[in-house]
Amino acid sequence: MGDRLTQLQDAVDQLAQQFVACIHYINRHHNLETLGPNDQIRDVKQEPDKQEVDPHPAEVFKASQVELAQDLITKEQQIEYLISVLPGLDNNEKDQERNIKELEEELKVAEAQRQDAIKEREDTLAKLDAVIRSIRRP
Repeated sequence: MGDRLTQLQDAVDQLAQQFVACIHYINRHHNLETLGPNDQIRDVKQEPDKQEVDPHPAEVFKASQVELAQDLITKEQQIEYLISVLPGLDNNEKDQERNIKELEEELKVAEAQRQDAIKEREDTLAKLDAVIRSIRRP
């Protein structure tokens, strides 16, 4: 998993792909209907096995539209969440500096603990080595 900006960019890219998929689905599976008195449905001659529009039944088409819309809303909410957790949106410069100093202090403490653990490990290894060297075969 990447950082928050990478996650946000990935989510925006996925939303764009979902938009394209929605438009493709609607364009491919809508009913051929005239909307006005002067509208005409074109009769495009194509290969017999390739149709420009493959209408789905009205109930299936409507249910699919609802599902596509719900997916778009879910992705949009995910993007809003990712934006809301970005640093700096609700923090001013002083708050950010304070947070950085706190994190630096935590890092110093963690580094001191790590150094202590390394020293303890080296001491333990030295003692173990001394014990192993002191063992004599009968």
